[in-house]
Amino acid sequence: MAAYFDNLLPDERATAQALQRAVLDAAPGLEQSVKWGNLVFSASGQHVLAIVTHKTHANLQFFQGAAIAPQFSQLEGSGKGVRHLKCRYRQPVDEALIKSMVEAALDELG
Repeated sequence: MAAYFDNLLPDERATAQALQRAVLDAAPGLEQSVKWGNLVFSASGQHVLAIVTHKTHANLQFFQGAAIAPQFSQLEGSGKGVRHLKCRYRQPVDEALIKSMVEAALDELG
């Protein structure tokens, strides 16, 4: 995972590390891997979420986000499945919200 963070700019790194900590605090058993240039979290071989960095923000992307979107108005996106929580650089990460979202996403897996 160190190589993933080493390739990020300082603002991206700080936000991505805060998101990683929040996700792992909510679900310590998630497996981490780097796929498509993003940090991906999986459970039982299924991708659950990913951290995707952009120029001004990082998205915490939920692969089955459409299923939990009715519970979380903060989720953005459209389409069949993926939704994301936009986290602006230099802004605090809402750890309680992320914990609730991660738990809801894992509940969707069954």
